[in-house]
Amino acid sequence: MRILFDHSVPDPLRHSLKAHDVETAAERKWDRLKNGKLLDATEAAGFDLLITCDKGFRHEQNLQHRKLKVVLLNRGNWPDIRLSIPKILTTIDAAKPGVCNVVECIASFGTFITENLE
Repeated sequence: MRILFDHSVPDPLRHSLKAHDVETAAERKWDRLKNGKLLDATEAAGFDLLITCDKGFRHEQNLQHRKLKVVLLNRGNWPDIRLSIPKILTTIDAAKPGVCNVVECIASFGTFITENLE
């Protein structure tokens, strides 16, 4: 499967997706494309799935007529994403086009402390 990471996805996640062909928006020089234009470019280039950490994505985009699969990670920091890799892999495998497939990432201990101190 061809997967594109938008600019908000930590690059180390690609090492857990070795069975897939992963590129980033920055590698494609698409890091300035926003929302609908990024979706259009991703579909036109033949990607199967877009991964994003943009929390507003599912409320800003109508995916109903898209062939592209979208996975939204509810957290964008690497420690939380790393703890959630099994859930991410399962969601990628089960993702459906035309909907925003959400992964509720596990909060790492360090994140929990930081969030409670603010």
